[in-house]
Amino acid sequence: MNQKKTPSIIEHLAFLSVKHSVYVAELFQALVTAREQGTDTCQNLTIKYRGRIGKEAIFLITKDCKVVVQFRIAQELLLRKDIRFESWMNTDKIHKQIVKQNFEPRLSTMVQDLRHGLKKVIVEAEVLENPKPSLVQTRYGNSAMVTNALIADETGKIKLCLWNEQANYIRIGDTIQIKNASVSAFRGERQLRLGKTGTISILHSLAARTKQQAEDTGKNILYA
Repeated sequence: MNQKKTPSIIEHLAFLSVKHSVYVAELFQALVTAREQGTDTCQNLTIKYRGRIGKEAIFLITKDCKVVVQFRIAQELLLRKDIRFESWMNTDKIHKQIVKQNFEPRLSTMVQDLRHGLKKVIVEAEVLENPKPSLVQTRYGNSAMVTNALIADETGKIKLCLWNEQANYIRIGDTIQIKNASVSAFRGERQLRLGKTGTISILHSLAARTKQQAEDTGKNILYA
C-alpha cells in the first residue's frame, strides 16, 4: 500500500469494505476504537493497533486468524468527525470492484447485511413507519412527493426512499418484498432506493389480517 497519501488510504479502506462486505463507516470506527483500546472487530474482521511511527498509526487487519493487511494511517484522519463516507465509495475503482464481486443476491438479504454499493438486492421486511410525503423539487426542475419509510426485519432497521405513488402504496404493519433495490448512503445513513428498476410488493397486508381476524372472531361467538 502507499502509506503516505491520505487519498490512497481512503481508497484502500473503501476497497476493503467492499471486498469484505462491511460498511466503510463501521470499518473506520473500528480503527478509531482499536487505536483507543488496542483491538476491535468489524463483522468478521479483527483490527489491531500496532503502535505508531511519527504521526501515523499502524494497524493489522486479520480474518479467521489470517493476515489481511497491515497499513499506516494518519492519526489526524482518525480524529476527524466530518467525514462523508459515501464520497469514499464513489470512485471508478470501487465501482469496478463491486461489479467484479457480482453482488447480486439470489435470496433475500437481511437488513444487517445491507452495505453501501450493493445493487439488485431483495429484501423482505415489515413497515414500521411511513411518514406523510413531502413535496420536493427535483434536480430536473419538476416537483415530486417523497418520503422515507422505516422498515425492519429481525436483524435491523433501514430507511426506504419512496417517490410519488410508491409513498402511498404501503401501510404501517405491512410485510413487503423489495426487489432490484440499491443501497446508498445519505449523511452517513444507509438507505434503500428503488430507482427505475426496483419494485415493491405487499406480501402480507395488516389491513387484510385485521379484517380476517375480526371475521374469525365473529364466527367463534356463540349466541344463547
